[in-house]
Amino acid sequence: MTTSISRDAQYAPSRTDRLDRLTFNRAHGKLLVGSGLGWALDAMDVGLLSFVIAALVQQGFATGEQASWLASIGFAGMAIGATLGGRLADRFGRRQTFALTLVVFGIATGASALAPSITALMVLRFFIGLGLGAELPVASTLVSEFSPTKIRGRMVVWLEAFWALGWILAALVGTYVVPTSEDGWRWALAIGMLPAAYAVVVRWGLPESVRFLESRGRLDEAEAAVRNFERYAGTTPAAELIAQADRERDQRLAAEAAAEAREHGESIWAPQLRRRTIALWTIWFCINFSYYGAFLWIPNLLVEAGFALAKSFEFTLIITLAQLPGYAVAAWLIEVWGRRATLATFLAGSMVSAAFFGFANTEAQIIISGCLLSFFNLGAWGALYAIGPELYPTTIRGTGTGAAAGFGRIASILAPIVALSLTKSGGVVLTFTVFAIAFGIAAFAAFLLPEQRGKELAD
Repeated sequence: MTTSISRDAQYAPSRTDRLDRLTFNRAHGKLLVGSGLGWALDAMDVGLLSFVIAALVQQGFATGEQASWLASIGFAGMAIGATLGGRLADRFGRRQTFALTLVVFGIATGASALAPSITALMVLRFFIGLGLGAELPVASTLVSEFSPTKIRGRMVVWLEAFWALGWILAALVGTYVVPTSEDGWRWALAIGMLPAAYAVVVRWGLPESVRFLESRGRLDEAEAAVRNFERYAGTTPAAELIAQADRERDQRLAAEAAAEAREHGESIWAPQLRRRTIALWTIWFCINFSYYGAFLWIPNLLVEAGFALAKSFEFTLIITLAQLPGYAVAAWLIEVWGRRATLATFLAGSMVSAAFFGFANTEAQIIISGCLLSFFNLGAWGALYAIGPELYPTTIRGTGTGAAAGFGRIASILAPIVALSLTKSGGVVLTFTVFAIAFGIAAFAAFLLPEQRGKELAD
């Protein structure tokens, strides 16, 4: 009898195999929407900053230089938060870290609405950045680890599409709340307290990563999570009932081996991972530099070009709407063309669009070029977030994605300051030419990444 069980156990699918074989069902939808709403609230906060900056400068609450530092300090917090968030996710779990980050940046955003000076606002923006930076790689890792192999890339792009939803909300608040009075920017920031309340939903409503639970030997919790997804799919755990004892033994040995690997310094810079880490960091740096350098300053640039504050906000709202089709196309192509081709294509499109925007000098050209930049750039973001978690094994997946995001945030720190300097010395043409070059470098680096379409996540 013992021999029979052991032989059947040899063919019993693991929990991760069972997850990979499921079709998209209500449990996946709940995970995607639950994580995505947190993602959207993040985006709303970042997007609001571009409208707040324009209002602060116009009202004399801050100078242009102070406004650029305000953005950069927030991104400094994001750089630290992304690095720490990934490590915390690998140590304490994806769900726990996700909820904590929402609390941190939600409370800090609400407090910033009461800031008595630009200095106080800068301090609070740093703490907002800590929460924001930590949340994004953690959420993408959690969704990636629950997604079936055939649609994993598409699901992470769908998750990233919630960024467009959040940015559109920011554009609506920026257009219809910020210009209403001198305290409009304060009311806009007060709305940013929503993530703190939503953290409760995340903590109790989302599952913990099965791969993380197994790596920590929490097998009963891992099994319960998998069975919940199978229940929604209308399937039963194949072969698990006859092979459970042998499988649990094997998984405990695997968890011990993973713990030993962590203890001996498993690293994203190991020889077999070094090339992909360098390429991923390069893309993160370049895309952060160009995206935040462009989109945080578009409302302010339009005001300086002679457009009224309300008019510049309306233009920004229209440009922001183009993010949604960008995500939709990227979500389809990423499982058709593959990860590298999709990412490189959208980065190349971003390069051309940035150059076009730099030379735009009419309302029609500004809107068309801005929409194209929005379409291609956000599609590239979706592909990038899908690729990151696929490049590393479970024990360092959060660390790998978080470290890349953290390095990229260095560029976002520099972007507002550099954008202001470039605009003063060479105008919008020079500024967006530099952004176009950065997009081009990122497109080249995309081809240095391994193609992961259709491959299971490494454990």
